[in-house]
This record gives sequence, structure tokens and C-alpha cells, in this order.
Amino acid sequence: MPSLLAIDTLLIAACVWAILGLAGLMAPRKTRFIAKTLFPLGALVSVLAGIVGLASLGATSQTAVLVIGLPDLPFHLRLDNLSAIFVTLLGFVSAGISIFAAGYFRQGEGTAPGLLCFEYHIFLASMLLVLLADDAYAFMVAWETMALSSFFLVTTDHRHETIRRAGFLYLLIAHIGAIAILLSFGVMTGGAGGSGDYSFAGMRAQQLSPFWSSAAYLLALVGFGAKAGLLPLHVWLPEAHPAAPSPVSALMSGVMLKTAIYGLLRVSFDLVGTPIWWWGVVALAIGLATALFGVLYSTVQSDMKRLLAYSSIENIGLLAIGIGLALIFHSYRMEALAALALTAVFYHCLAHAGFKSLLFLCTGSVLHATKERSLGKLGGLIHRMPWVAWLALVGVIASAGLPPLSGFVSEWLLLQSFLFSPGLPHAWLNMVVPVAAAVVALVAALAGFAMVKFYGIIFLGQMREDSLKDAHDAGVWEKAGLVWLALITVLLGIMPATVILRIDAATRQLLGAGLSEHVRDHGWWMLAPISPERASYESVIFLVTIVLSVWLGRWLVHHLYHGRGRRSAAWDCGYHFQGPRAQDTAEGFSQPIRRIFEPMFRMQRHLPTARDREPYYSVQVEDHFWHWLYLPIARLAAWLSMRITTLQGGRIAVYLMYSFITLLLLLLVARP
Repeated sequence: MPSLLAIDTLLIAACVWAILGLAGLMAPRKTRFIAKTLFPLGALVSVLAGIVGLASLGATSQTAVLVIGLPDLPFHLRLDNLSAIFVTLLGFVSAGISIFAAGYFRQGEGTAPGLLCFEYHIFLASMLLVLLADDAYAFMVAWETMALSSFFLVTTDHRHETIRRAGFLYLLIAHIGAIAILLSFGVMTGGAGGSGDYSFAGMRAQQLSPFWSSAAYLLALVGFGAKAGLLPLHVWLPEAHPAAPSPVSALMSGVMLKTAIYGLLRVSFDLVGTPIWWWGVVALAIGLATALFGVLYSTVQSDMKRLLAYSSIENIGLLAIGIGLALIFHSYRMEALAALALTAVFYHCLAHAGFKSLLFLCTGSVLHATKERSLGKLGGLIHRMPWVAWLALVGVIASAGLPPLSGFVSEWLLLQSFLFSPGLPHAWLNMVVPVAAAVVALVAALAGFAMVKFYGIIFLGQMREDSLKDAHDAGVWEKAGLVWLALITVLLGIMPATVILRIDAATRQLLGAGLSEHVRDHGWWMLAPISPERASYESVIFLVTIVLSVWLGRWLVHHLYHGRGRRSAAWDCGYHFQGPRAQDTAEGFSQPIRRIFEPMFRMQRHLPTARDREPYYSVQVEDHFWHWLYLPIARLAAWLSMRITTLQGGRIAVYLMYSFITLLLLLLVARP
């Protein structure tokens, strides 16, 4: 496909998604037609978008103007290397999710299948337009369409009050973020008394003072941070993900959160001008707090979807850390290190999109098979759902940051950014950066703990409920979607050099420097971002070593042990009882974390008493931010509302008095 047609092809893809959504509205109750025809067609469009985005990396930027807005306010669109990376991410990841959705969605789950199909494909089209928008007007229209369509998807099963409440909270935080983004665009458009050109090209041409550029950056950090889930605007994420259907959760966590990262990168490195060093410090501090908060709360969850939601907060924090490092290095003209940090950000965006979507879809299969999402009622599902269990293991290994999968590569690159930065021209930064690196290492270790808990309690051990014996494996469509995302995760893990050579074009666009020279010199099998003497990683050799070790160990056990086998009961500390209740629970598994980091949690415990007929112990972990920030704001808003409503007495005489007083005040103010 000629590169000149790339942006036109993507616009056609967005239109086809919209047409597929409208086709669903035309047949709102034909579940089989919608699931087995429209969603697979949507997946094909996603693959096309991914191929176009991948082919556009390294190509010349393309622009287009759509005269579909308000008079004299057309939509400006642009496909460059930065947007091409995220278009590739959107296309290939959403393809796997749409394939899975073809076997997942059923009738009788709240929203009619046709309406859900419409909302789903409008959501895809709006995210694509966000990535292509080249002016503030087109961006905000696509951004708000994305927010509204995802809100309706979150509230698919709107019959439950908790789901409606989660949707309202998501919409509220999304609009707070949208206001901050709009103000950021306003500052970049006219903060220095400029011409008011609302296009991104006009914003680039502005020469903002340090004050106004800092204001635009901080507003963008708040606005895009609200959509991404940065502290303290993260509270919607652990509520919305459990409320939404699993394919929607996968699409939001895997793709939508990355549109916020895209927006922050676009503003910070492309639109606002030369960064100031302390911008990176702010992003680094918020990222560290977000990553540590997210991983700690993920370790203590007893709901599998809330665990993954907090894990997404942790990964967004890691992305903010990488952006902060890149801003610091770029402000000091240390472009090689800035390129390393920014490459880590791009790579982690791709990696997280793949493995977190895979894990959310696996929880969807478990939820459909068992009707349970509480970890305390699951266990032993590897015997009933082997396909889901083994594919979930791929996502778990990647999410834990273990080699040779994608999560390890991105986190390894991020740690290399820290380790190669001892020479910053600022004594305070040289002191803080090693501490930040230690926090990142702690976050990586706790992420591994959380994933062991997630996988072990759901799939290993014995079944905690008798009803789990009726669980069934995923269907054909669901398996195909899971295999697709697992394949993405594996390929990103074993071909890092090839991937970096493709995404290096975006790094060069934003920084003017990249890693391609160092990476290309050592071949596709070795990753040496700076030099092989300082650090290198050979993913293929690592993978082959693991496979051979497992095979050799199995061969030694079965053949050198003379083929003898003996089965006996596992040692149980002298107790005869061996049942599912002897297994570690979700609460028991995370008890050491709760004890060590107790000040980080707000906990409510129920202790058994002698009066309880069925004694039990439970612990509920709550978010401090609810009680420190959001509940006081809610009480203040309620108090102000009550005071304001007293003005509405319902009497015409009182309203006339208000008008008379207002007129007198205006006359006094206007008096010369």
C-alpha cells in the first residue's frame, strides 16, 4: 500500500467502524449476526489499521483537512511517526479484543447487543481520530466522543446501582481532565498573545514564555493524567474496570489509557516547546507515587478485575517515570539518555497493551465459566480451563517483568535509563535518581508478587467451591483472541531489537536522536542500547536456554530416575485434613504486604466473636484518597448545594427582589 494513502486508509477504517456500529443498531437483537459477523469484521479493520500504522513508521508525515466541523473550523488531521506507533498499538491489540468479543458478548447482559456493538465501534473510531487529530478542535471532539462511548460501555449492565455509580465517577473525572486539556490548548494557542490559531502547527510556532509553557504543561499533565489514572485522579479506574465487560476493560486498559500517554507526549515534546528540567521531576515524582501506590493496592485485592485495574495504575506510573526521565535528559541536552528513556516508554506502551488486554480477557473467560470474580471462591481452574490458564500464564510472566517476554524488555530499558545517568549537571538530581531507581526495582518485585497471587489463587491448587467443577474452557473465538494477544506479547519479548528499530523513528521525531545506530550494529538477536560492554540482553538465547533447561530437567527426571514413579499425599505438617480450606486465601497471601505497608492502607477488619454462629475473618482495604480528598469535596459540594437551594423559595416576589438588587449592583459598578 503506498504511503501516500496511509492517512486516507485510516480515515476509511474509522468510517467502516462507524458503519459496523450503525449496522448493529439496525439489528439490535440479532446477537449471532452481531457477534459472529460484525465483530470479526471490526477485527479485520483493526488489523488493517495496525498494518498501516506499522508501515507508516519512518515515512514522511501526511496531513488532511476535513471540512466537517463548524464554519471556518475544519478538522486538521496528521499521521506522523508518533501517532503511527499508537495507531499500530490500537490496531493490533483491538483486533485480538474484537475477536474475543465475538465469542464473549451474549444477550441479556444489560445493553442490547446492537447498541453495544455501536458503542464499541464508535469507541474504536474515536480513539483513532484522537491519534490523528492535528488541531485542538478535532482533538477535543474525538476525545469527548471517546469518553462518552466508553462511559456507555462501562455501564453496559446498568441495572446495578454500583455499575451506574462507577460510570458516573468515570465520566466526572474524564470531564475534569477534558477541561484541563482544553485550558492547556488555550494557553498554547494564546498564552503569549498569539494569533489564536487552534491548529497544532500554530501551537508549535508560538514562542511561549517559561511561565506560560509551564502552565500549559502542568494543565496537560493534569488532564491526560486524569484519563491515564495518575494519582490522585486514579479513583475511577478501579471502579470502572470491574464494572465494564471484560473486552471493554481490556480495550480501556490496553488502548484508551495509552491515548492519554500519547497526548502527554504530544504536548510535552512536540507542542509546548523546549522543556524545563523540573517538568521531568514533577512527572517522575508523580509516576513513582502512582507506581508504588498501584502495585501495593494490587497485591491486597481479592477481586481479580480490581487487582488488574490497580496493576494498570502501576504500569501507568512506570510510563510517567519514563516520561519524566526523558524530559530531564532532554532539558539538559543529554539526548542519548533521553532517547533510551523515551524508547522504554514506547516499548512499555506496546507491551502493557498486549499483556494487560490478555489478562483482562482471561478474567472474562473465568467470569463466564464460573460466574465468580472473587479470588476467595476460585482455584484449581487449570484442570477445567487449560487453554485460558496457559495463555494467562504468558500475560502473568510479562506483567511480572520476567524474561523472555515483553514486560521484561520495557522495564529493563527503563532501569538502564536510571543506571546510565550518574552525570546529571545537578547535585540534587544525582542524589534523587538512584533512590527513584530503587523504588522502581521495588515496584517490579511487588508486581511479581501480585501476579503470583493472581495466577496461583485462580488456576492452581484445589477448587474452593463445588460449582467450579462445572467450569468450561473458552470458546473458539475467545481462544483465537487470547492466542493473538499472547503472540504479540511473545514477539515483543523475543524481538526487541527489531521493534526498537521500528519505533526509533518516533524517538527521533521528538528528540532528534535515537538508538538505531547502537541497536543495528549488534543484529536482531542482541539488544545493547548503549554498548554491549555496559549492558546487553539476548532474548533468543535466553528463550532457548529456558526451553532446553525445562526439557532436560524433564528428561532427567523421567529417564535417569529409572522410570520409577510413586504417588503419595503431600506432607501436611502432621494434619490429616487436606482440602481447599487449607490453601492460602487471597487475604492470607497478601497479609505480609499489609503488615509491612500498613500506613499505606485504610483497613476495616471483621474479627470472629463467640456470638457468631458462623465465625469468619475478613479485611476490607480502602483507598485513603477517598477519605482525604474526595469525600471532603463531596461534603463541601453538598453543603454549598443546600445553601444555594435556599435561594429558590418559589415566590415571585423574592425573585423580583433578586432582580432589583442585581440591577442596583450593576448600576453602582457601571457608574463613572
